[in-house]
Amino acid sequence: MSDSVKQFAWGWIDENARRLIEISDEIWDYAELGFIEYKSSELLADELERHGFGVERGVAGIPTAFVGTWGSGRPVIGVMGEFDALFGLSQKAVPWKEPIEEGAPGHGCGHNIHGTSGLGGALAVRYAMEEEGLPGTVRFFGCPAEEMLSGKVWMVREGIFDGVDACLSHHPSVLNTADLMSCNACKAIKFHFHGKTAHAAGSPEQGRSALDAIELMNVGVNFLREHVIDKARIHYVIEAGGGQPNVVPDYARSSYYVRAPEMDQLEPIYERVVKIAEGAALMTETEMEVEFVKCSFNLIPNRVMSEAIVANMREIGAPEYTEEELEFARKIGETIPRQEKMNSLRKFKIPGWERYIDVDIATDVLDPLNEGEVGAGSTDVGDVSWNAPTVEFGTSTWALGTPGHSWHAVAQGGMGIGHKSLIFAAKTIAATALDLMTRPELLKKAQGELRERLKGSTYRSAVPPDAKPLLDHWKQ
Repeated sequence: MSDSVKQFAWGWIDENARRLIEISDEIWDYAELGFIEYKSSELLADELERHGFGVERGVAGIPTAFVGTWGSGRPVIGVMGEFDALFGLSQKAVPWKEPIEEGAPGHGCGHNIHGTSGLGGALAVRYAMEEEGLPGTVRFFGCPAEEMLSGKVWMVREGIFDGVDACLSHHPSVLNTADLMSCNACKAIKFHFHGKTAHAAGSPEQGRSALDAIELMNVGVNFLREHVIDKARIHYVIEAGGGQPNVVPDYARSSYYVRAPEMDQLEPIYERVVKIAEGAALMTETEMEVEFVKCSFNLIPNRVMSEAIVANMREIGAPEYTEEELEFARKIGETIPRQEKMNSLRKFKIPGWERYIDVDIATDVLDPLNEGEVGAGSTDVGDVSWNAPTVEFGTSTWALGTPGHSWHAVAQGGMGIGHKSLIFAAKTIAATALDLMTRPELLKKAQGELRERLKGSTYRSAVPPDAKPLLDHWKQ
């Protein structure tokens, strides 16, 4: 492929940068939670239609999930975009903690940028294909609820990603690179306990406390931690625990995540957690039911695509920052203890991480990192990666040391540093998608690598056939 096609795509993004930033900032303002991102989803889908994409809305039974398609035939290159926010992280675009509205949601994972970088990349590919007369299809996947409810898992189960030859995704980060790290598989479940009310002082013997069952279950699970594999993670919250102390609670509910590097390691741990819940119900003479929330697979990395992404990032060149933007990053850095920043750099396993200790924002592009490592978190991108070669790369959006899911991340995602990350990422998506479209040997090599990494394993959705997305999750 001639460089002129990439240059055309990058030029289109530069010409439309103001509009892309406007869209990102609108989604930042909306800050909608998963499965109720109605305004954010509509904004992205409408923009695709305005540029000639055919858009199917409400896919996989989720009102805010959609797919936009332009072109025809093979190859089919997918681009993913997320747009959900997080509970309680409302924050102004200032380098100190100051909510817009106390307790309201905020984009603490930068998904306002995620969805818009994917949009910009897909649109640029569409116009470059038209300019060059390239065959193939670009498909944008509007993916809701990554944070809590894993929209992609439901979309994969319903065949929404079928027929995609490769898939690209960008995520805000503290580094410019395409990581080779995998992640934990994850199962999320709720435990509902039902007992009997009674006067907690006058007739406690007549009550059966659902809250007692929750607490006994939590104690049992905490003892289980000694007897699971090192990389497993179990965490929970009590979502409902009763009304007032003088009434024995007849209903209580907890929400659990169970994680492990592989699905076959996760399942036996999950089964033991359920047994503990059953034991707690037996001890308290309460009734217990398990409610499935979601289950996502570990991520399958792809070095071929990661190296192509990094090469394109270097060709584009990382953003340069204004004095005001650098000062903003410096002030953010002042709110992060030096030891916490050092711990964060170590955790990323950056070669020569010590050179970043006194750096506010990373401006270099790193080789693909962390081959063979498993991150403790989880993402529904994992399910996509089992079905097509997939990479989710990062660009510097946050000052080094910035905690994920924090007010610091929200603030930076709504100003110039985040805007430059967005444009850089959109250009990287466009260039890499065009590489995959015009260099059949590259796509074939990426697909061969996926087959090799799977080593004969086949994907079967871990979502029960009768399960449905919890669209009313936030009402509980």
